[in-house]
Amino acid sequence: MRSWIYLCVAITAEVIGTASMKFAATHFPVMGYVVMYGMICLSYFFLALAVKRVPVGVAYALWEGIGIVLITLVSVLWLGESLGWAKALGLAVMIAGILLVKAGTRSKPTTAEGEALPC
Repeated sequence: MRSWIYLCVAITAEVIGTASMKFAATHFPVMGYVVMYGMICLSYFFLALAVKRVPVGVAYALWEGIGIVLITLVSVLWLGESLGWAKALGLAVMIAGILLVKAGTRSKPTTAEGEALPC
């Protein structure tokens, strides 16, 4: 469970870091870049913690997919970018893909101590 929390933190940090790129380029260059680099580094740190228990392909797919969906929503709702039908359809397909990747992930059976049983 902790690894999934790490993955959520990694996704959140990625979205904040990516959104701050816009501020770095337009309004607050120094602070925007500080936040951007800090959040991207934090994102990779927590992604590395998450892949200790979550398969790396699943973790990366969720990190990128959910991150793209969230940063698109942030860009539309807070940064004033447009959302056309093609972009909305692409997001819907991504969400479906994220759900399929997550549904296809099987957890390994564990012992009472939390160690994975050999398959």
